[in-house]
Amino acid sequence: MANRLTKIYTRTGDKGTTSLANGSKVNKYHPRIEALGDTDELNCLLGVLIAELPAQEPLRKRLLQCQNDLFDLGGELAVADPGYIVISSDVITEMELQIDSLNSQLPPLKEFILPGGNRAAALCHQARSVCRRAERRVVELAHQEAVNQLSATYLNRFSDLLFVAARVLARQNGGEEVLWQPRKP
Repeated sequence: MANRLTKIYTRTGDKGTTSLANGSKVNKYHPRIEALGDTDELNCLLGVLIAELPAQEPLRKRLLQCQNDLFDLGGELAVADPGYIVISSDVITEMELQIDSLNSQLPPLKEFILPGGNRAAALCHQARSVCRRAERRVVELAHQEAVNQLSATYLNRFSDLLFVAARVLARQNGGEEVLWQPRKP
């Protein structure tokens, strides 16, 4: 790949606008930029989570693939062309199979759980909540402009994957999930 960024600052965004990959300019608070920003934040948080996992952790490879998928999803949003599609139904089916595989190893969920158990599980829950926000932003954008509808579906499934992954991670090394203890009236 050739060098794409030879100069990091361009000063073109100093007046509150930014350029999309198609060359058009939008305000930095445009719903497309909000969706891109939340997707980027999610990807960054995944990087922190992955850095927390041992090299031999099986979830690591899956989460690295999700980081790449999120970059692709961000590319779809940045191009702003409804014909430019990278996230396909095959990608979502693959994720659903992984969710089912991970979930089959867990006991049935009988109580609500709190984010925690250990650092990796808590980070996974945090990533899940950021993923849900990114999904809401993409859905909001889709009500205003054309976007790949599978982008929102991908984020919805990814939040499910992160929930199940958090359950798996909480159980590692003899750990356990933190169950919600409601106050009794």
